[in-house]
Amino acid sequence: MLLDDSALDTLFRAARTKNAWTDRLVSDETLHALYDILKFGPTSANCSPARFVFIRTQEAREKLKPALNPGNIEKTMSAPVTVIVAHDPLFYEHLPRLFPHADARAWFSGNPDLAEETAMRNGTLQGGYLIMAARALGLDVGPMSGFDKDKVDRAFLADHGWKSNFLINLGYGVAEDMFPRSPRLDFEEACRLV
Repeated sequence: MLLDDSALDTLFRAARTKNAWTDRLVSDETLHALYDILKFGPTSANCSPARFVFIRTQEAREKLKPALNPGNIEKTMSAPVTVIVAHDPLFYEHLPRLFPHADARAWFSGNPDLAEETAMRNGTLQGGYLIMAARALGLDVGPMSGFDKDKVDRAFLADHGWKSNFLINLGYGVAEDMFPRSPRLDFEEACRLV
């Protein structure tokens, strides 16, 4: 099915990274709906390595704050939700259930380099699916790097052994503190037809 221009604008053309937020909360139901959409995005062998930590409380924000680069503190502390997009290095333990067609667990269990590469690539894809799903649900996003991964991992992920990749501020944004839209590469600069 071809999406109409309005949908394409919502997802891509008119969508902007937000740096300022209204005080409107994002409900638990919306976060569940968000995951229930993004989980259907494709990953290799349905490996689904991404893990998401939704930071919503002031206590959790204060725990995150020391890991943020200075330029990311204000916008993150004011966001209704900050998502830690992470991946599970042992994602393959779930493959007997997620990909029962073959012994996919064996592909990764003895090959830590392949497991890490697969987890990082596919977890990043799933973070992108989160961005698109959030926009489709009427939320605004502010994805970012600019944080100390080790501090985030120790503060939020160590109990599970997960590894952080990037952060996404999530909520209902306002058009404050936005840079003009930056240019993009033209097709001829970024693509080849072979």
